[in-house]
Amino acid sequence: MTRFRITAAACLALTAACGGGDDRPQEGQRGVARANTPGGVEPYWRDERVLTREELDRGRLDNTWERVVQLDPWTAGDSTANPESWDQIDARVVNGRPVHLPIYGDVSGPSVLRIQVLLDRALFSPGMIDGRWGKNTAKAVYWLQRREGLPATARVDSATFARLAQLAGTPRELVRAHTLTEEDVKGPFVDIPEGDGDEIYRIAEMECTCYESLSEKLSETFHASPDLLRKLNPGVELDSLKAGQTIQVPHVRDPDMAPAGKIARLEVSGEGSYVHALDADGRILYHFPSTLGSSYDPSPQGEFRIVSVTEDPWWHYQPAILAHVPSDKPDAKIPPGPNNAVGLVWMDLSVPHYGIHGTKSPETIGYATSAGCVRLTNWDALFLGRRVENGTAVSFRDTRSAGEDAAPGTGGRG
Repeated sequence: MTRFRITAAACLALTAACGGGDDRPQEGQRGVARANTPGGVEPYWRDERVLTREELDRGRLDNTWERVVQLDPWTAGDSTANPESWDQIDARVVNGRPVHLPIYGDVSGPSVLRIQVLLDRALFSPGMIDGRWGKNTAKAVYWLQRREGLPATARVDSATFARLAQLAGTPRELVRAHTLTEEDVKGPFVDIPEGDGDEIYRIAEMECTCYESLSEKLSETFHASPDLLRKLNPGVELDSLKAGQTIQVPHVRDPDMAPAGKIARLEVSGEGSYVHALDADGRILYHFPSTLGSSYDPSPQGEFRIVSVTEDPWWHYQPAILAHVPSDKPDAKIPPGPNNAVGLVWMDLSVPHYGIHGTKSPETIGYATSAGCVRLTNWDALFLGRRVENGTAVSFRDTRSAGEDAAPGTGGRG
């Protein structure tokens, strides 16, 4: 596999159109660089605004992805409503009590958390694990069912649960005790400037766009929302943890596990908001929820290929090609880090200015729109980037055309 790693001594000038997003179209530009926010303007590089809980819930329960799949009928009849709640999440409950089936709809709690961890381990990523059922989890269930020849209902019944557990390796614990290592808690942790319109140049002087807190790093390490980590560790101040201390974390997949097979092609669905890695027979090896372009910043349509994969990319800020940024402003080279505009990895595509990359806001994946590129969580992007080869075909399908309305309930950009 051909892959190179960018360090501070060798700057990759990423000039992707998808470096930023917007809530409105902008004449003559694609993916140009501002986000409207209450009380002012958020600069280009900070391309993902924080979504409110209401917006996240609206995106979580949005089912427009079902327009590009064929759901099988649910034949189990009426089922007892799931009695669980998010407040019941606890390591002992998740590991010790039977799962409540079936699972679907607007539900939260220990059983949903179990399903999300199993999906992550089975390589059908639910995105950020948070103990709340939503479209990212439902999509992962649906595509696993399709691959395994089960009724593709996007609901977890007993047959789906049994197969999912088997594919996930039937772990003894789905929440496990993890003793933190020096690497786990290692910084630096930084304060990334924001707010005055020229902070991009102060950021360019930083050594990295590193994590802003230990809780942010732990969230990405264990694919879990900070709220979930706090729920699993009541009374623990996550940002003050030291090496040698033990916390409860989701038992997610090993990032260094052997490949599930050789990737022959990537399939990117715009309306479905997912990326599939397929083998030569068209079998799904990996499923990842994604954020793609809007109607005014559409993702490309057609057949392309991976040109290169770069970990820890630098990002080239170019006012000359950005709308609403004075063209006489100087360029800037933004250093690598998880809070870089393209996250921890950049997979360059053969169509200019587009790529598959990570994100600084994993909670928005699947619930927002990008400015044309394909965004994954940092952990999914790294996992894919380390298993895909240069020259791999990438097929885009059902992406939005210019002027087409975006799906309801997305709540913003991602």
